[in-house]
Amino acid sequence: TKKEKVMAKVLFIQKKDISTFTAANGNVDTSKLLPYVDMAQSIEVQRLLGTDLYVKLKADITANTLTGDYLELVDTYVKPCLIHYSMMYALPYLSVTIGNGGVYRNAPDNSIALSKEEVDYLVEKERDAAQYFANRMIDYLNFNAASKFSEYYTNSNEDISPDSTDQFGGWVLN
Repeated sequence: TKKEKVMAKVLFIQKKDISTFTAANGNVDTSKLLPYVDMAQSIEVQRLLGTDLYVKLKADITANTLTGDYLELVDTYVKPCLIHYSMMYALPYLSVTIGNGGVYRNAPDNSIALSKEEVDYLVEKERDAAQYFANRMIDYLNFNAASKFSEYYTNSNEDISPDSTDQFGGWVLN
């Protein structure tokens, strides 16, 4: 959206948040994680907050003025949700390199690459955790937005309005 385009790239979490609160260790290359943090934030967090509240939080972080209820929202609700959505997006690609030579899988010495089914299982575990935290954030916003976060209700036109549920039950194919 227009409001989104004027904002610089501002992330609601840092690399250390992912390595602290997930199974990813400190050896994961930041350059491999950042695109997925940005993707998860732009897609999932903006979908949950709505454009106006999302842009407000990014502006406050940029200006170093994130305080009070907005700081609590980011620290308590947005960060845990974003951490797990970021891992959900990143997991399928962490062992893959896309370069001039093509697409290939990295395999450190003394390691065995996971099967697609094993990676899919980990992705689903991250999705489960992300949805848990997303539902906590939705409940918090539904209860508190009217008195604390007026931007939650001011989206219009091409803005993304906040989702009031975060349920992905999966698909059953017969």
